[in-house]
Amino acid sequence: MDQSDAFRALRCTATGEELAADPTRTGPSEAGAPVDPVYDVDAVDWDHAFLADARSVWDFADLLPFESGVSAAEGGTPLVDAPALADELGVDSLFVKDEGRNPTGTVLDRGLSLAVTAAVDAGADLVAHASAGNSGQSGAAYAGRASLRSYAFVPSRAPFPNKAMTNVHGGDMRVAGGRYPDAVEALQTQLKSDWFTLQEFDNPVRHEGYKTIAYELVGEGCVPDAVFVPASTGEVVYGLVKGFRELDELGLVDDLPRVVAAQPTGCAPIAAAFDSGREVEAWNQPDTIVGELEIPDPTGGDLVVDAVDATGGRVVTVDDDAILGSAVAAAQTTAVDVGSAGGAAAAAADALADEFDEDATLVVVNTEAGVKTADILRSHLMGQGI
Repeated sequence: MDQSDAFRALRCTATGEELAADPTRTGPSEAGAPVDPVYDVDAVDWDHAFLADARSVWDFADLLPFESGVSAAEGGTPLVDAPALADELGVDSLFVKDEGRNPTGTVLDRGLSLAVTAAVDAGADLVAHASAGNSGQSGAAYAGRASLRSYAFVPSRAPFPNKAMTNVHGGDMRVAGGRYPDAVEALQTQLKSDWFTLQEFDNPVRHEGYKTIAYELVGEGCVPDAVFVPASTGEVVYGLVKGFRELDELGLVDDLPRVVAAQPTGCAPIAAAFDSGREVEAWNQPDTIVGELEIPDPTGGDLVVDAVDATGGRVVTVDDDAILGSAVAAAQTTAVDVGSAGGAAAAAADALADEFDEDATLVVVNTEAGVKTADILRSHLMGQGI
């Protein structure tokens, strides 16, 4: 795979030390921190017309590590107007960026497209990672497209559709009893073959895919007052903020929108760190029905704290009932297939609605298709006697 002309280096996110521009490098820096691709933004000639014409992740390859990659037409997802939700929140406009329209129904397709591209560039035969569910299916799909063998280690709590479709896409799915950390441990102890990692942040290019959400929003003429995103591992939030920062460097936005990360009350290590001013610490006894967000020790946690703070945003917590209620309300009023993780973003917007003027524009990122967690959403309705 040819590298893009603007890709200059990898940078340690802790020390700022620059490393060689090797997109196949894996693992943290010597300081134990994630590494982050760096670009010569001045070498990129983008304008608003270019952003408006882009239709997929790889149309933005100028600011990605590779000129092209393993793709299934990910990105280019719709920005759906949600006037009923805007009225309920008392703001002028609310839009849902519907990432459930990606090839495997998740925002993670943007990142796994790049991660698998790096694996191909490295000459890998086998790729693997631990997943809460969605990335397992996504990784299997992109690995299959690239004719690579793949393993996904998932917790027993992962939704059945993700487990099933991981196998359908040709991946080898291994279930670890318990939660996400148990899947991570199982990957590290049980897989004996040589494998190329697709793990968030261990793979240094995966989070780059999520920058393209910011590019698409601005390309559609939407520079919102705030963007609400479920936090999970931190990769989507961090990538999104990085995208807005690059657009700011290019002079294509005047100000960074506030980015608000959402976590469930029962598993909120990033929110706790943001509120306390301390580094992210592992969450004891995680307990949320939203498996994609039950990440007790997110690798990108500290990066998220710094990223959202730089936008004037913050990290908020919402309880499971509010998450599921918001997902259902959004689905019933917008026709968008909102998943439970996306419901966390919608619930956060509802919780902070009073902080915005009546002329504000908000964007909620729905990170997964509702069909992936249909049983959870339906159970919520049944609990209300519906």
